[in-house]
Amino acid sequence: MTAWLEIVGASEGELPALPEGAPVIGPARFKPQLPQLTAWRSLRLDDMIGQVLERRGTPTTLLVSGDPLWFGFGATLSRHLDASEYRVRPAASSFQLAAAEMRWPMQHLTTLSLHARPVELLHPHLAPGVRTLALTTDETTAPAVAALLVERGYGGTMLTVLENLGGPQQRVQSATANGFKLGIGSFYVLAIDCVADIDAPLRPPVPGLPDDAYESDGQLTKREVRAATLARLAPYPGALLWDVGAGCGSVAIEWMRSARDAAAIAIERDSSRGALIARNARRLGVPTLRVVEGEASASVADLPTPDAIFLGGDVANDALFDQCWQRLRPGGMLVANAVTMDGEQALFARQQRLSGDLVRIDVASLDAVGGHRVLRPRLPVTQWAVRKP
Repeated sequence: MTAWLEIVGASEGELPALPEGAPVIGPARFKPQLPQLTAWRSLRLDDMIGQVLERRGTPTTLLVSGDPLWFGFGATLSRHLDASEYRVRPAASSFQLAAAEMRWPMQHLTTLSLHARPVELLHPHLAPGVRTLALTTDETTAPAVAALLVERGYGGTMLTVLENLGGPQQRVQSATANGFKLGIGSFYVLAIDCVADIDAPLRPPVPGLPDDAYESDGQLTKREVRAATLARLAPYPGALLWDVGAGCGSVAIEWMRSARDAAAIAIERDSSRGALIARNARRLGVPTLRVVEGEASASVADLPTPDAIFLGGDVANDALFDQCWQRLRPGGMLVANAVTMDGEQALFARQQRLSGDLVRIDVASLDAVGGHRVLRPRLPVTQWAVRKP
């Protein structure tokens, strides 16, 4: 197919040269410089996509800010168009302009979008000395980020609001999170230079968060076993995990934290835990974790095909295992943990039939008996890890 759509990036300064004769769609703020521009009918994403797709096959220019494929509208449209249908002409992105203004080398930065997204997405990127550039929704984003930072023990973090970058109304203001009272507009990049309080908890995006990072009713895969489980599951960007018998959601949460754009579905039959899982997911930076409540055997039939599965509950249920094994994509990894004799026997039988690695994880933690220190053993965990042929 011949390309009918030209996606052109623009800065807030001078507009780039546009193809002649083709109608132009774009943000209303460009209309004073480009009277022939047709502004968005609505800023709802579905409406914007529809306004472009209804012109399919007709030469059209789409004017967007910065780099269309870096958290831009071009990235969204790419999911609806064949590559042969469009061309992309990027301008300097707002991230690049912000980094230049801050004198921050881009290869050392985290970039993320908080535009129409929860500010809790910032949680996995909070660590001493980490610098982040974030796209924002409006004037409410920066104060919400400041409040999150103070709550997490990062009140000394410097926040810089870079408004209208590249345009005549450019303005740069800074304040610490714990003293953030800036008057700001609605069009800006937020620069975050993390400074941790001396007692701030460290929650890096690697498996094995402390158990007290989670709200739990006791159904929690403990830290050392969780780290070993995630190592076997091997998260990677864009992969989908089913966490079957999710408990408080710890394995699904740390799967998503461990790799960019990794997704997870937490399946939990105890309906009282659904809200608990969602709270943990928000607090630990993965608010898009999907929670499915109900019996796993009835729930998994209509779920998208997983790249990995963790069986943390009802491990001895052969019918449930067969369902999961059938749905797992070829080459996908399944990990199951058992603490009961029934569960352990089921794993032994499956390992004989399907091969894979079978290990026992024994952990002891410091405790006291009388006036003496001892290492008290926890319940051993039998773990089976197998890759589907």
